[in-house]
Amino acid sequence: MAVTGLGFVTPIGQDIETVWSSLVEGVSGVGPITRFDASDYACRIAAEVKDYDAERFMDRKTARHIGRYCQFAVGAAKMALEDAGLDPHEMDPDDVGVIISSGIGGMEEIERNHSALLERGVRRISPFTVPMMIADMAAGIVAMQTGAGGLNYAIVSACASSGHAIGEAAEIIKRGDSVAMIAGGAEATITPLTMGAFIQIKAVSERNDEPERACRPWDVERDGFVMGEGSAVLILEDWEHARKRGAHVYAEIAGYGGSADMYHVTAPHPEGQGAIRAMRKALTKAEVEPEEIGYVNAHGTSTKLGDVAETKAIKAVFGDHAYKLAVSSTKSMHAHLLGGAGALEAGATILALERGVLPPTINLDKQDPECDLDYVPNHSRKADVKVAISNSFGFGGHNATLVIKKTEPN
Repeated sequence: MAVTGLGFVTPIGQDIETVWSSLVEGVSGVGPITRFDASDYACRIAAEVKDYDAERFMDRKTARHIGRYCQFAVGAAKMALEDAGLDPHEMDPDDVGVIISSGIGGMEEIERNHSALLERGVRRISPFTVPMMIADMAAGIVAMQTGAGGLNYAIVSACASSGHAIGEAAEIIKRGDSVAMIAGGAEATITPLTMGAFIQIKAVSERNDEPERACRPWDVERDGFVMGEGSAVLILEDWEHARKRGAHVYAEIAGYGGSADMYHVTAPHPEGQGAIRAMRKALTKAEVEPEEIGYVNAHGTSTKLGDVAETKAIKAVFGDHAYKLAVSSTKSMHAHLLGGAGALEAGATILALERGVLPPTINLDKQDPECDLDYVPNHSRKADVKVAISNSFGFGGHNATLVIKKTEPN
């Protein structure tokens, strides 16, 4: 499936070139939390989207009445459509669908209105609370804002949500139900309750004195992931439709695989069994041999268990070729966007293939002996990679893998 447009609202940039520059230069988007007073929290750092102007993409009334994660999604979707040169208003509405996923949805709005209920009573709950909080609303609002009238829904699979969104969007086009899809994810969970909850399960880094160095996948001193927020959206398009209109094609979504760990509510399977099956399914569907893969954009969250499990899974799938692969985690820079992570990382992978540069894993100073692959430490690397995979794994044991192919110039 052709990828013809990209849109980003992230902690490391809000346009393609800024995001790309941050990735290849190893710029971290992590800093002290400013969204609320986190002074009493064990973790006081996150990767926030700064200076986002929602009214650049929608009128003031709409911006006020939709959740922050929806605001991000609308901006990323409109940028992606502009980049693709695609206007759904000029097409049959059934020909363009939307899957914008979110792991959690409008958490900020839930918390704010719950506080209003407790402090001032039921009459102070906003009538916009329901549409602001539900996880499918970003997809619905994007359709309203863009004129995309085809299949429309959200996939909620924790941190695999937007990986699944892109994979399922490709399948929708493949089976003929749409000509193009607006696919990605959005999240805005830097909130008191969400941060507190992740602190309580010991999932997030507490390296508060060095926020830019807190996310350190595969490093022996890693102590958890760093919360991020934002949105990334891809425009997927039928190849023939893209060719007829002369669209620029960034890359091809060549295969998609998913699985369940069937193991634990938060921990990955220790041997990566679900991840193994997802990667193998994606390779099979793409008709790609493991030896053809040159780069893995890993889930790579900087957790003790997750990094080891993914390393084991990669070695199981690729055998001896695992040691010839380049593997990196861009989360080390943009942090973990939860339901938006898979789309951002797929976008990073697409740009890496197109531009011949692999983004690094920053903060990898002392590699964990159990994680013994080539993780492109600290500096980007020039490489002409033809085929890559992008992994997304989520709490509940959800796994999604995308196979992405470089497109050759005509």
